[in-house]
Amino acid sequence: MIIKQKNSESSHWYTKTGASAYQVEGKTGLRATTLRDARKLDLVPSVTTILGVAAKPALNTWLQTQVLLSALTLPRHVGELEKDWLERVMADSKVQGRQAADRGTAIHGVIESYFEQKHQSVWPEYVNNIDQELIKAFGNRLWASEKSFAHPSGFGGKIDLSSGGSHHDFKKGVVVDFKTKESPLEKVEPYHEHILQLAAYRNGLNMPDARCAIVFVNGLTNEVKLCEISEDDLADGWECFKHLLSYYKIKNKI
Repeated sequence: MIIKQKNSESSHWYTKTGASAYQVEGKTGLRATTLRDARKLDLVPSVTTILGVAAKPALNTWLQTQVLLSALTLPRHVGELEKDWLERVMADSKVQGRQAADRGTAIHGVIESYFEQKHQSVWPEYVNNIDQELIKAFGNRLWASEKSFAHPSGFGGKIDLSSGGSHHDFKKGVVVDFKTKESPLEKVEPYHEHILQLAAYRNGLNMPDARCAIVFVNGLTNEVKLCEISEDDLADGWECFKHLLSYYKIKNKI
């Protein structure tokens, strides 16, 4: 079985050398990598896969709200079986989330292209705002976009933006993750899982003292908000993540 690499936002597995392993060659062509494949090929799960075992109350509330709204706006047809109506409601409730995810993926792609210095005559205003916020917080740096890794303890990932430390100007490295929002950013703050994610990323890059930040981006208004995470929160986040990792590995026998 040959591991194929494909640029995808839904990657969940990495080789021990840090290469992404989103798909494998199956009997009938490429297919998504499964847990069974991962065991056989000695792959490691991604940080986001590990975080998936933890409860996400805010996300669950949002999902439940979408289902209720769909139920209110999709009346049951005369003679329609209840199970058929419920299927329509559930399918409709996922549309907004998929559309928002697609827009978020597109924004991530634009940001990635900018920091990879790909040519584009005009960049969206939010890209320039991101650049200014990063300079304000961390100074002028050389940034690496979409850098992947695999940690010896058995997890991997791909990081939106990172910068190694410099003996001259910057003693500490920096790890940045972008989150897209379609609502005002004034009161937005990182979720607990965001802190765990950054803590895992900086350790995955072997930069355990790196500064870390979430950059929220509203692609509709071009608003940008940078939230740096405190060292105490990152230390606690790393401890939490290690427990989730142990749980995941024991539960999945990997």
